[in-house]
Amino acid sequence: MDALQQIIFLPIGGFLVIFIGTLLLFGEVLVKGRFLFAITGLLTISAYFTAHVQEGLAFWIVGIYLVGILLVVLDGKVIGDGTLAGIGIILMLIALALPSPTLLYGLLVITAFVLGTISSSLFLKLFPRRDLWSKLALHDALTSEEGYNSMNQEYAGLVGKQGIADTDFRPSGSILVDGKMYSAISEGKWIKKGTRIVVQNVDGTRILIKPLEGTE
Repeated sequence: MDALQQIIFLPIGGFLVIFIGTLLLFGEVLVKGRFLFAITGLLTISAYFTAHVQEGLAFWIVGIYLVGILLVVLDGKVIGDGTLAGIGIILMLIALALPSPTLLYGLLVITAFVLGTISSSLFLKLFPRRDLWSKLALHDALTSEEGYNSMNQEYAGLVGKQGIADTDFRPSGSILVDGKMYSAISEGKWIKKGTRIVVQNVDGTRILIKPLEGTE
């Protein structure tokens, strides 16, 4: 048994190995590390598996871990909704926890993985960011912007239209215009329910109304 394996068998040694390996692997996922982080991280994690995993179990335990990494990368590259990444992280945790010799060791390994994953975000301050999950962020931004603009256009189109006060205005209430309900305010006037109104002005989603002449 070499010195590295002796260190890894210690709970604090296992904690440090998993923390450093996870930090580097997820750092590679987040930033452009030219695969140096990924290679170093994989070598570090490999030392952990070499020390703890029996030869007959190595294939499927290491396989679970590698599938987890693949799902994280696949999510960022192709899908981008975070679902596969979440499953991948769970698989990586399972693969790391299974060979743990004691409960304390397993808890330290899980803690190290979580802390390493979180700490990898520090790489974003030092290295160029990868474009993983950029499609998701862009899609969400476009969807929000399109929805906001569509709503504004709808409200802006109400100016000059007539409707009915669906509630009493004191001075806010609801109006019915073209069969749709909107919240609105009056010009500081009380308007009775059922009064014919006209939309005087729209500012964003703020609708200002007044009663039609002769209906006050």
